[in-house]
Amino acid sequence: MRSSLTVLLCSVALFSFGNPSIADEPRGYTIPTINLADQTERQVIVDREPGQYLGHPTTLLLEDGKTILCVYPKGHGRGAVVYKRSSDGGLTWSDRLPTPSSWATSQEVPTLHRVVDAEGTKRIIMWSGRYPARLAVSEDDGQSWSELKQVGDWGGIVVMGFVEPLAKPGHYLAMFHDDGRYFTKSSQRANPVEFTLYKTLSTDGGLTWSDPIAVQHDSKVHLCEPGCIRSPDGTQMAVLLRENSRRRNSYVIFSDDEGESWTEPRELPAALTGDRHTGKYAPDGRLFISFRDQTHDSPTKGDWVAWVGTYDDIVAGREGQYRVRLMDNHKGADCAYPGVEVLPDGTFVTTTYGHWTPGEPPYVCSVRLKLEELDSLAKEQQSE
Repeated sequence: MRSSLTVLLCSVALFSFGNPSIADEPRGYTIPTINLADQTERQVIVDREPGQYLGHPTTLLLEDGKTILCVYPKGHGRGAVVYKRSSDGGLTWSDRLPTPSSWATSQEVPTLHRVVDAEGTKRIIMWSGRYPARLAVSEDDGQSWSELKQVGDWGGIVVMGFVEPLAKPGHYLAMFHDDGRYFTKSSQRANPVEFTLYKTLSTDGGLTWSDPIAVQHDSKVHLCEPGCIRSPDGTQMAVLLRENSRRRNSYVIFSDDEGESWTEPRELPAALTGDRHTGKYAPDGRLFISFRDQTHDSPTKGDWVAWVGTYDDIVAGREGQYRVRLMDNHKGADCAYPGVEVLPDGTFVTTTYGHWTPGEPPYVCSVRLKLEELDSLAKEQQSE
């Protein structure tokens, strides 16, 4: 059954804003915030090293429902990729695992994705961005990996924001952005800075990728770091976007034709304003979306937060049910490129980096929760 709300697709492929100097949406939100930052029993340290910046993790839950893979750089995006595995749903983590030598040369946030080709062969791919975008492949569920290899004569920032399976077996859509510096070998950032959102396609289960196609660009509003969420019936894609000029709230675009065309970007409510949105569905059909809070007016700005609501809330532009402060970040807004996984019993294991201890470098930590636990906390908060 289709979502109860539909979106009219625009026929224009590229969008550029006129004068976005004043936000149309409110800059603050009215839904409650549940604070989990002091509930240390929910927290599991994935990795921590004295004096070493550890950041920007991506996770991948395997089909056994308990094995989670995690990669992250030794540095702010750029840095040698560290690799760990959990065999018990994120309760404990392995030591750092061996990696191919080229992983030490990673220039950008590494991202993990499950892919399956038309014949049913499963693989895991890991992207590393800037120019040139490179890809590593595992044929054995992460037990061994290839070296990073150049994909094409192009690059970008946080390659890939997402890799989404399409209706045709073995076909995938991925998106990333660039601000003019890394798309080609000779790229130079223009003045004024223009952000471009790109899409690329794979027809062989994620091994090779097409030359990127620009979906949206603008020099006034900087849309980037796409995160994709399918509608409950699977027929529509919503892509949530960071707004990096900090002039407006975050944005969303929709596609009803498997990414062939997209709606004009629309501003989201302040409750969903942040960076690097990563979302999954709970067993009851609600969404849990994790991100770095960049809401203009928010008591948790710069912290690791999450939003709970429905897909139709996103389509209708509603604020949602409530927000969650997952952990308190003690240095600016340097945190929260999250991984979000859902275990078979409905437990969310959401993982990211941040300055969790004042005066120390960031490290990687996860928080465990169920939505029914958050519902109970929300009721208690309302009754106080």
